[in-house]
Amino acid sequence: MSDQPVVRPAPISGFSEWLPEVRLVELHWLDRIRATFERYGFASIETPSVESLDVLTAKGETSQEVYTLRRLQADPRDTSDAKLGLHFDLTVPFARYVAQHFNDLVFPFKRYQMQRVWRGERPQEGRFREFTQCDIDVINVDSVPLHFDAELPRIIHEVLTGLGLPPWSLNINNRKILQGFYEGLGIGDPLAVIRIADKLDKIGVAGVSDLLAGAGLSPEQVTACLDLAQIKGSDASVVDEITRLGVKSDLLAEGLDELGFVLESLADLPDGSVVADLSIARGLDYYTGTVYEGKFLDWPNYGSICSGGRYANLAGSFIRRDLPGIGLSIGLTRIFAKLVAEGLLQTGPMTPSQVLVVVPSDERRADALAVAARLRERGYNTEIYHQADKLKKQLKYASQKGIPFVWFPPFEDGRPHEVKDMASGAQTEADPGTWTA
Repeated sequence: MSDQPVVRPAPISGFSEWLPEVRLVELHWLDRIRATFERYGFASIETPSVESLDVLTAKGETSQEVYTLRRLQADPRDTSDAKLGLHFDLTVPFARYVAQHFNDLVFPFKRYQMQRVWRGERPQEGRFREFTQCDIDVINVDSVPLHFDAELPRIIHEVLTGLGLPPWSLNINNRKILQGFYEGLGIGDPLAVIRIADKLDKIGVAGVSDLLAGAGLSPEQVTACLDLAQIKGSDASVVDEITRLGVKSDLLAEGLDELGFVLESLADLPDGSVVADLSIARGLDYYTGTVYEGKFLDWPNYGSICSGGRYANLAGSFIRRDLPGIGLSIGLTRIFAKLVAEGLLQTGPMTPSQVLVVVPSDERRADALAVAARLRERGYNTEIYHQADKLKKQLKYASQKGIPFVWFPPFEDGRPHEVKDMASGAQTEADPGTWTA
């Protein structure tokens, strides 16, 4: 035994870590998500984990949660690392990327990005300091056609439905409706009211009412704001319901037209899949039109599982071109962690291996290597047992790892190959060049 002090292993709060059988499911999910994004013509990009602090702090209140980068033994005279931070989402790095590579891209540029991000917030259920996001965005010069506001939620619906999640819905609103409605009420600071109304699902009607009154709104204005926030519906009839509140402004009319278009475009999806919810606003400052927020129906207080929206010109901080966009992000880690915690994630073996090749003896290890190489050539994930050991021990290893087939090379000259189906127990002769699992 070494005299070296032992550091007791312990999980780090806010950082997920999975056992192999769970990680294999996560990788399968990522493959499914990637394949769906690509079916709709979205191209993959990857940006560095770090960005300049000037980039990260240029947009949005979330920039207050940035982890900065600094070496433990940094030279105090070297300030280069102090100007870097881990990205807190994938949209801000995407905006920088588009501006930097503007002359090399074809617009509208449709990209997907699946990476880890970091936020310095207090860890709790559904909130992590490191997590994986799966984003799709469309960005274009001057304008983004409105049909993308309907295409993106359709893609996300296809992804999440294909993963077999517990019941969920995608809630949709439009920031133009909120801002135009508040302006029509004569409210001087509509953005402040938007942030308060966005808290409805957390603090309830009474809490929002108190905050609105505290912000200087009259009782009539508070009532109108709450009436709007409590409107929900799964079809374009919500537009008529909002209109009946009697508030008018040009921006409100524009937002109602856009919301009606999106709801009508998605009307073929299963009932309840898409819900217009006039309380959601999304906290990030840069959303200007359609906004989205996906929620589990059985856990209404759990955080959003997907979110996003339309932004006017996120890349404006980096290039003198008008580059509006729209995007949606799947919170993969948040979804995954909830299903694991609730015992709802179906897992399988703890290895991707499909076949374990037995080592009959040290002298016949070369035969085992040759069989494994042939099976791999034919597309089977194949591992070789690590040493010549008792057969019972090698079979136990395959059983513990969940490897479905065990291959027996000839133990003596002139004997055939055999393969054992671990599920049925059947053992038959087989040829490594023609055998099919």
